[in-house]
Amino acid sequence: MQHYYYLLLDVFSFLIPFLFSFERKRMHFIQYWKPFFSAILIVGLFFIAWDIWFTHLGVWGFNDDYLIGVRIAEMPLEEYLFFLLIPYASVFIHYALEYFLPKVVLSKSVSQYISLFLFVLSSVVAISNTDKIYTFTAFGIFALLLMLQIIFRWKYASRFYISFLVIYIPFYFVNNALTGNYSVKPVVFYDNAENLGIRVGTMPLEDSFYCFALLYGIVLVFEYLKKKWQNPLTMIE
Repeated sequence: MQHYYYLLLDVFSFLIPFLFSFERKRMHFIQYWKPFFSAILIVGLFFIAWDIWFTHLGVWGFNDDYLIGVRIAEMPLEEYLFFLLIPYASVFIHYALEYFLPKVVLSKSVSQYISLFLFVLSSVVAISNTDKIYTFTAFGIFALLLMLQIIFRWKYASRFYISFLVIYIPFYFVNNALTGNYSVKPVVFYDNAENLGIRVGTMPLEDSFYCFALLYGIVLVFEYLKKKWQNPLTMIE
């Protein structure tokens, strides 16, 4: 049973949000499956490539004791599923909050100030740690995303900053389950020479910025595809 640990973590994290997607009286979120899954795949491909590269470099690795044993390009099947199932569950929370709490949103000015602060902070961290590849790339890509947010002033950030605080709760428990907080050994282990060595529970601090970039990237692509395909998401308009 231990070999199914990571697989079951993926599946159970995804299952409840996915089942609620079929609820018809309110959100009925599954009707947006085409742009949503497309956004997850488009953004996910970049992060999977990043993941494969870092796995090859030894920036992180995976403990076979908790895996079913199928690997593609050195990376376990469960890790590929992670980039499909976990983003679905996480971004679903964002849209559920928008649907049920439509007035909970930051002003444009507050959102812009937060973006500026996070951009400066992440840029400084990235530039100061060019010798640590995970720190440099995680904070660097986050800073690039925030720079684009500052330039284009996408309205979605005003809601997503709040949503991410809620999303971070299950993310914390899932990532800590992967990094050894609830198991004898970590499922995912890191070369600490390539990160800051600061842990949130048992996960590296960089994971939080990695997560934000992944999820907000999916939101941006989803919103673009939704409009392009003329499939208005009436629940958040």
